[in-house]
Amino acid sequence: MGYPANPLEELTLAQLRTRTSLKWSTYPADVLPLWVAEMDVRLAPPVAEALKIAIDAGDTGYPAGTGYAEALGDFASRRWDWHGLDIDRTAIVPDVMMGAVEALRLVTKPGDIVVVNSPVYTPFYAFISHDGRRVLEAPLGEDLRISPETLESAFRQARAAGGHPAYLLCSPHNPTGTVHTADELRAVAELARRYGIRVVADEIHAPLVLPGARFTPYLSVPGSEDAFALMSASKGWNLAGLKAALLIAGTGAEAELRRLPEEVGHGPSHLGIIAHTAAFRHGGAWLDALLAGLDTNRRLLGDLLTEHLPAVRYTPPEGTYLAWLDCRALGIDEGADADGLRVVTDVSGPARMFLENARVALSSGHVFGTGGEGHVRMNFATSSAVLTEAISRMCRAVTSSNQRGIGDGIHQRANSFDPAITPVGRRES
Repeated sequence: MGYPANPLEELTLAQLRTRTSLKWSTYPADVLPLWVAEMDVRLAPPVAEALKIAIDAGDTGYPAGTGYAEALGDFASRRWDWHGLDIDRTAIVPDVMMGAVEALRLVTKPGDIVVVNSPVYTPFYAFISHDGRRVLEAPLGEDLRISPETLESAFRQARAAGGHPAYLLCSPHNPTGTVHTADELRAVAELARRYGIRVVADEIHAPLVLPGARFTPYLSVPGSEDAFALMSASKGWNLAGLKAALLIAGTGAEAELRRLPEEVGHGPSHLGIIAHTAAFRHGGAWLDALLAGLDTNRRLLGDLLTEHLPAVRYTPPEGTYLAWLDCRALGIDEGADADGLRVVTDVSGPARMFLENARVALSSGHVFGTGGEGHVRMNFATSSAVLTEAISRMCRAVTSSNQRGIGDGIHQRANSFDPAITPVGRRES
């Protein structure tokens, strides 16, 4: 089966604007939406075919079987040389974030501390706190990598607080695109063992590791036996609307996995499981074409920023399709909204300026926690034309603001923020 040279170049902007998903329905039509983690691609043909067969057959009942876990196990063997995924130590869960909550419920109690590496995926804060646990940040280093010293300090503090502390690891890391090395993960496992911290690894972006980096499954690391990991095809094949994920227990956590409430497995969609299984089983060639396209866009973004927005610092991500842009040199005040509820549709500081003045929607850095202020997250899983237009608009907005006086001018515009481009919903994603 043939695949396009670059799946990101298949759809025009006009075609994309017919979509009704969160990315394309939140803002008016003149805004380029480069915020939430949806890719501008068609379904991978093997996934589309599997869904068509199921729909034509009326196969839309309750999910059953172990085909999803078997497909992921084979994919992990081929891609990561990891042969440790035991089907008997897996459970189907509605999605990765809900699976993380269920795993944390198995190893912590209400009031316990959960450590996270900020800036980190916004829903970590909401899901942990809404479930009665307390978030403790262990910020990434200036190099956007896990700092062993900072993590150890957080683990020590969590242990001193008592209870049953845990660590919710984001690997690869969202929003920075950092792919943790095997050595870094071994250091994490050693610290977790030393301080009695249970690890739950969100590995949803695992298929999206770009050339030059290598993904290491946390459960393949020595000392990770009592940990849990969560995986799905959601990000790699753009299946966020087809809910299904897998919770995987280490060899020392199997008994706890057996305590997972039976009803948790009722949440995933049968069609979702069919789609994710097809992606892992037959979607490798399409994924390779996608990764080549993302690598092209990663380099294009760097060139565009160097030429048009040199004050914006950019560390090319090693994985994901998310760029973490440091806009602090632009001198834009975060504004009062930066202290609000952390949901991805909150916009403040540089994100607010680019939304208002450039009509480009980005994720505001402050919603990702400590270390996010003055940053924006950009989704570059789009066509080169859209990406180029977005940077062009952003450049014009900064130039215009500089001519007015960047501090006063932008602050004045922010205070008169046009309600017509305020997001229609305040949802997490």
